[in-house]
This record gives sequence, C-alpha cells and structure tokens, in this order.
Amino acid sequence: MNEKRARDAIESSDTDGLIRIVDGACAAKEWDELLHLRVRMEEARSRGRQLWGVDQHVRYRLALEAPPPLAAQAVDEGPARFALGPLTEVAANRHSFAELAPFLGSGPSRSLLAHERVIAGEKIDPATVTDNQLELPLRLLAWEPVYQVATYHSDRVETLSPSLPRMAKEALPSSATVIDDHPSTEALLGLVLPWLEESNGRAQAVCAEGQPTAALKALGVPAAELAPIPVAEAMAHMAWAAASGGAEGRRRGGASGRFQAWHTLTTLAGFEWPASAEIVTEAAGRLRWFLWSDFAPAIGWVLNIAAYDGEENLSWALAARDAA
Repeated sequence: MNEKRARDAIESSDTDGLIRIVDGACAAKEWDELLHLRVRMEEARSRGRQLWGVDQHVRYRLALEAPPPLAAQAVDEGPARFALGPLTEVAANRHSFAELAPFLGSGPSRSLLAHERVIAGEKIDPATVTDNQLELPLRLLAWEPVYQVATYHSDRVETLSPSLPRMAKEALPSSATVIDDHPSTEALLGLVLPWLEESNGRAQAVCAEGQPTAALKALGVPAAELAPIPVAEAMAHMAWAAASGGAEGRRRGGASGRFQAWHTLTTLAGFEWPASAEIVTEAAGRLRWFLWSDFAPAIGWVLNIAAYDGEENLSWALAARDAA
C-alpha cells in the first residue's frame, strides 16, 4: 500500500480514493495493511475527518474476504450500519462456522453466524453455541426448504427470489367476515417490516372466516388467481421477504428471515412463541399455504401469500409490495 497516497486520501477525506486503496489491498491480500489503514482512519476521525463509511466498508471486506481470524474479528465488532448486509451473513457467505468458531467470541454474533451457516446447510453442534439468540434448531428440519442464500461481492449483494408457481383464477365470495386476530396479522406484517419502515413499501394483512378466497375478499382484491404450495415453499417465500430490506431498507439477513418465517408459521397455527421444534413441526402440518396474485405485474419486491387453518376454518392473507 502506498503510504503517501493513503495519507493524502485520509487528510482530504477522499472516500473514493480510499475505496480504491481498499480494493487494491484486498486484491493483493494485504490484510495487515488494511488493519493499519483502519488505525490511521480512526486517528483522523478523532480530528473530525468523516470516514465512518470507509471504515465500515473495510470491515465488510474483511468479513467477506479475509482469513477466518480477521473475518471473525470484523464480525465481533458488532453491526456495521453502512455495510451491504449483516456482517454475520457476509462472513458466512464464504466461511464455514467450523472455520470461524475458534476465533469468535461468545456474544450474539457467534449465534447469528451459526444460524446463517445453518441456512447454507452446515450442521452445527449445539455445544459450540452457548447462547442461541434466535431459539431455532441449529439444523434444518425435514419439512424446511433449501432457503435462498444471498451472494456477496465487494460492491454488491445478489439475492434471488423463489420462483412463482402457475396459478389459476379463483372466484371470490361476495362478502367476507373479518376476524380480529392481531397477533397473526402483525406476524405477517413483520415479514416485510423493513419494506414499510425503511423503504417505500406498502402491506396489508387480514384474517377472515373461511377459505383463503374470503381473506382475499377482505383485502379488497377485485379478482385473484391462486396456487396451493407446500409448507417448505411457503417458508422459502416468507424467509426470502423477511431477510430482505426491500428496495431501500437495510437487509436483515438469512437467519432473521428464517426466524420470522418460523414465528409467523407458529403464530398462525395458534401457538405461542418461542416454541419447540416439535410444536413448530405440528404447526407445519396443520396449515395449508397459497401464493396469489391480483394480476398486477410482479415488479420489485412482492409477497402475496395466504394460509388456511381447516381446524378453525380461518384464513389469512398478506399483500406486500415495494419498488425502487
């Protein structure tokens, strides 16, 4: 790393120049130089230089590309607000939990990183995670899907949404009886909370008596098509939405997405959270799931999902959409 170039960029708060320096150091695997650059930026910040974003970008690159000891250190420092995603998910993108665990502390980051690796298919020994922050199994259960995993690059993150099935038009009833089920509708809206609070999204959730077509009528949908889907597919769609930040919001990460999907499934089935894996498995077998469309183009971030509980003859529907 060119010392004078780095010093001049720091003193002039040349963030573009500093990013180019970081790119070069990462390409050359000059990890010690990156750590030294962070020290120099910290000193400059004490003198009023506005370099927070660059420092967090360095932490992001260390979590993503550096060897496990340095990646773990970057994660253990805590959240990085300006990173492309949670550093626990970033580090889990290219490192296994087995590689990182010896260098991670015992705090929340260790647990969250373990759950990110569970989504990637790694089997985690519960004895290596003493504080299970999300209260989820450290393994995928038989009825769960292969969740969508984000792919991180130096300057972007790629996230693919689950594919949509072929749907068939369904006649909607002339009226619907809305049921006041605040915990369930709040759980559904919780799947897309960043779309609403941090972006330009809109969402509505309802509970109604009868089949899912009644819930769609309660939403005010004029016409709809539906497709029944297995619980694994429903979990994949819910987890994808809950992991994302929508168009403008901050990404919550795959572990949070899986948690929100589990919480929603459990709540709609009438169980309290937290719940054991056995109870959630019972919930998974109790509800029927559907994806639906109101024939509007699926542009941007869309989650139109419905569920039906035959034992209670209740249905729920969520309409959520966000766009840049």
